[in-house]
Amino acid sequence: MDVVITYVNGLDPVWRSEYERCTNTPILEKRFRDWGTLKYLFRGIEVNMPFVRKVHLVVSGESQVPEWINRENVNVVLHKDIIPEQFLPTFNCNPIEIHLHRIADLDEEFIYFNDDIFPVLPLKPEDFFRDGKGIIGMSRHLFAFDMFKRICRNSDRAARKALGLAPRLHFLRPQHTCAPMMRSESKMLYDTLREDLEKSFTVTRQSCNITQYAFTNYLYLKGRIINYRQSKRHFSVGIASVSSIRKFILNPDYKLVCINDVRVTDDKYSELRTMLLNTFEERFPIKSKYEK
Repeated sequence: MDVVITYVNGLDPVWRSEYERCTNTPILEKRFRDWGTLKYLFRGIEVNMPFVRKVHLVVSGESQVPEWINRENVNVVLHKDIIPEQFLPTFNCNPIEIHLHRIADLDEEFIYFNDDIFPVLPLKPEDFFRDGKGIIGMSRHLFAFDMFKRICRNSDRAARKALGLAPRLHFLRPQHTCAPMMRSESKMLYDTLREDLEKSFTVTRQSCNITQYAFTNYLYLKGRIINYRQSKRHFSVGIASVSSIRKFILNPDYKLVCINDVRVTDDKYSELRTMLLNTFEERFPIKSKYEK
């Protein structure tokens, strides 16, 4: 199976200039801030997921490719390689995720990683796929008061529509972790709902969007997801202490960790960033094959 990672370096001046030109709005730092930790995601994959066939890194353009990336071992995918020109540029993760199945030479079974999730203990293929079914926790929700929940509800309704099912009062939401995805099933949903999906694409995130949760829900409703929570710990940098995050990384008791960015002061961001880089370097000190 393959791994697909989407990545944005919000410090890139080329990207920042295009963002400001196309959106005419300030950059939301917490969504696009670069923590410098991407190489440790790659190191974690090499150490803890040796079964991975290929890693694909999806970025908006060449200026977004980290200088340390070894292209012999990482397939760099630009937005223009998978997203039709009329929907570019985009600064919205949702239409990007909807097109991941169009990556060239992508395995049928692939795992979608956000760049804030790290494998910190050994994993097995069965942690993500078993007997042709993906592994991820699914939960039901009734209320959709904020933008994110509305997007989740849209995605659930899209999955049901693709299968000819009526929308429900409640909606499904997958666990916030690595998403087990299937290329052929994603293509099938995309082809079935092309018009609805394309209507949902916006340059920045909006409540009308549909996200890749539609693919996960579609698999679940088809009986191709096992509802079992992956072994993952979640930290929000706005709540968790520096010491608790460091302690977990060095002595983890879950296989995956998500270190979720939220709005914090510049001083706390600097403190957290320094701690994360030092701690991940201590945990994964050996350069991976994905680095030059």
